[in-house]
Amino acid sequence: MQWQEVCENKSLQDLPFKIELNKWGQIVMSPAKLKHSIYQAIIQNLLQSLIDTGLAFPECAIQTSDGVKVADVVWASDETIDQIENEETASIAPEICIEIKSASNTKEEMNIKKDLYLEAGAQEFWVCDQNGNITFFNQEGELSQSLLVPNFPHQIRRKN
Repeated sequence: MQWQEVCENKSLQDLPFKIELNKWGQIVMSPAKLKHSIYQAIIQNLLQSLIDTGLAFPECAIQTSDGVKVADVVWASDETIDQIENEETASIAPEICIEIKSASNTKEEMNIKKDLYLEAGAQEFWVCDQNGNITFFNQEGELSQSLLVPNFPHQIRRKN
């Protein structure tokens, strides 16, 4: 199955979970809980308040070497947005790709997504755990803080 077919399939619209495709075109589904959505909103709002340019947005479909993956939140520069905004899936990953880890996600799964997003052009990959703790990575490995958004907190809460 191709990503455009997934997007146009009426039976796959308005589902209460995220859909991705693996490299064989098979649908992979992940249920999302309310806390997941709340963390998405907090991260997106914080990013937008800390960076004057570009755009932070949720649910970015990115073409990777293992099919289409959907980052929970991304930040893309104006230049990257100019390049990807009219594509079905982003041909390059936005500069920051963020995954919010659920109870069903394994550390190995997050490492695979990290590698896929970085390989697709992301400069940083962030993981938000179930307690709101943020871990930052780039090509060299784990970072003590984001290099692109150094003021981003290591833990998010509803009232920061």
